Amino acid sequence: MSTDGQHAEVANTGRDEHAGNDSGREPFRSYYGNPVIKEPTWKVPDVPAYLYLGGMAGASAIMGVLADASGNGRLRRTGRLCAAAGSTASVVALIHDLGRPARFLNMLRVFKPTSPLSVGSWILAPFSGLTGAVAVAELSGIAPLPARLAAGGSAVLAPGMTTYTAVLLTDTAVPGWHEVYRELPFVFASSALLGAGSLGTALTPRSQSAPARRMAAVGAAGELAFGELMERRAGRIAEAYRTGRPGKVLRAARALSAVCAGAALFAGRSRVAAWVAGLSGTAASVATRYGVFEAGRETARDPYYTVVPQRERAPARQ
Repeated sequence: MSTDGQHAEVANTGRDEHAGNDSGREPFRSYYGNPVIKEPTWKVPDVPAYLYLGGMAGASAIMGVLADASGNGRLRRTGRLCAAAGSTASVVALIHDLGRPARFLNMLRVFKPTSPLSVGSWILAPFSGLTGAVAVAELSGIAPLPARLAAGGSAVLAPGMTTYTAVLLTDTAVPGWHEVYRELPFVFASSALLGAGSLGTALTPRSQSAPARRMAAVGAAGELAFGELMERRAGRIAEAYRTGRPGKVLRAARALSAVCAGAALFAGRSRVAAWVAGLSGTAASVATRYGVFEAGRETARDPYYTVVPQRERAPARQ
């Protein structure tokens, strides 16, 4: 049987195996070297893909409805098909992460307004059904009026599609996500605009892609601005977003966003610029979701991010 002295010795020598970092701080020592909270079991690439695809699909549905309202047939088609493809692939990624389709269906058995997962499931399921029906009508040319009504319904759900995954992440005990609950929905919404706008820029003829180019530029600007604001307000948690793999991925995302915004300015005159904007914007949107996901997992592994911010907040609460 261990004595208290032996316990203390283990506690002082135990280091979290993930505590090493390139921030310059001393590695944080935890009791027995174990994490304080359990790391999420969500898998890569399933969940990062789910985060990106759902957001892109939501913004694409809005793009398609606005294009239809303005008589822009080619951009409407791009928006509708990207929304359907993105939402369907998002469901597939989620089901693959869950392991069995029945688990996704079980989430639809009850609607619980206080649960982001329940609300998100009830946004994703009807949105996917509506966008799928709209895509079939778009490709076949049948039932244009019902398709327009279904597209309008998907547009109503679209803002939720672009942001509910941010709420889903921040409503956890993971410090890297919970501490940025105010800013992350804006980061994800901007990322969604960037993803949809960049695809619209690349896949639509230049003569009709101007709204998509503007969407890509606005999304890139928003992703850069809100991402910077998020890190500034994150306190010690910002370290997880600036160092290690998450830091490298997020810096690449910012660089790609800037490239997309610049290329979008010339995409109306150059097909090459349109494809550069499309590829860089898509890569930036994917990298942002993956970087945020990895930063959260890093803070779950390292007890430093759980214990130290709580200790610092304790005097203020008292």
